[in-house]
Amino acid sequence: MTAPVPLRVFTPFRLGPLELRNRIVKCGTNEGMSRGGLVTDPLLAWHREFAAGGVAMTTLAYCSVSADGRTFRDQIWMRDEALPGLRRFTDTIHAEGARAAIQLGHAGWFATPGVIRAKPLGPSRTFSPRGMCFSRAASEADLDRLEHEFAAAARLAVDAGFDGIEVHIGHGYLLAQFLSPYNNRRRDMYGGSIENRARFPRRVLRAVREAIGGRAAIWAKLNMEDGFKGGMTLDEGVQVGRWIEADGSVDALQLTGGHTTRTPFFLMRGDVPLRGMIENEKSAGSRLGMRLFGPFLIRPYPFEEAFFRTSALRFRAALRLPLMLLGGITRLDTMERAIGEGFELLAMGRALIRDPDLPHRMQAGELTASRCVPCNLCVVEMERGATRCVLRET
Repeated sequence: MTAPVPLRVFTPFRLGPLELRNRIVKCGTNEGMSRGGLVTDPLLAWHREFAAGGVAMTTLAYCSVSADGRTFRDQIWMRDEALPGLRRFTDTIHAEGARAAIQLGHAGWFATPGVIRAKPLGPSRTFSPRGMCFSRAASEADLDRLEHEFAAAARLAVDAGFDGIEVHIGHGYLLAQFLSPYNNRRRDMYGGSIENRARFPRRVLRAVREAIGGRAAIWAKLNMEDGFKGGMTLDEGVQVGRWIEADGSVDALQLTGGHTTRTPFFLMRGDVPLRGMIENEKSAGSRLGMRLFGPFLIRPYPFEEAFFRTSALRFRAALRLPLMLLGGITRLDTMERAIGEGFELLAMGRALIRDPDLPHRMQAGELTASRCVPCNLCVVEMERGATRCVLRET
């Protein structure tokens, strides 16, 4: 009798200095569970489920490198006060045999003025519909400060025991704003051509690498494209990937796409839970605006299994760097095919929120696919105090 072929998704992989027990990474998804900018017990318990459920690594999401990079009041931001909670986080994940990663970013143009008590900072002075104000164009001094803050945040994370550092260059966050001509109208060395627009993100990645050396794995969560006319294109994204590879600043790229304020569901796909999103708006004016204009401004994108795969294959053909495939991965056969096509790691979000023990159950032959359906009600729940799958309770 022929022995069954072992599943490649459950083979180990070396990412920079890390040995990962399999190829499954819980990607960064806003947990909505931090309080006062610090780690909480519910946040620890939420990530412990993924680690105990068999992922190789889980990612603490949306940690701002500075106080002025926050989009919500309780968002974790990197400073000495946060260190004890961050150490508890890594200890908790390591106790389950998994690796701990942290996502470092800065909201830039769409930071919330009422939270940061200042105008948001962006590549250029442009109007932010989230903040209902014009952003302040970053000066050379601002860029120097931001570079230092990304590096300092990475050092703090490594001191806290994190095994992986993810630098957020996607979804319309600050570093992705520099890449996007929609946000970046500069006429200096940081604006205009894609080479100039990529200059500051590359500078930050090199600073992070210099700050921590080989003490942790480093990767960029990189937009492949913005998903709308006037944004960064796929061809430009591939070129940025080539430059980052040539810089030697990262151990991998996690491939994503979309812009939070222009194409929010390009990066998720599936249902748009508009009713719940309207209910979550804090003011009557915002709720009215969402009722009137939400159906026209928030474009739906149909869900497809592994919906970023075709674009990501362009990166696979152009780069030798390890790549993490992201976007609508729910089935075991999809995971096996992706590894066969040269993607070293698989980054999963909603599928694991629905089934935190999915890796163990797949390896045991109990499941061949997540039970997640792309209802996106978890997006609504994250604004209500805690990201959760409502279907787990039905």
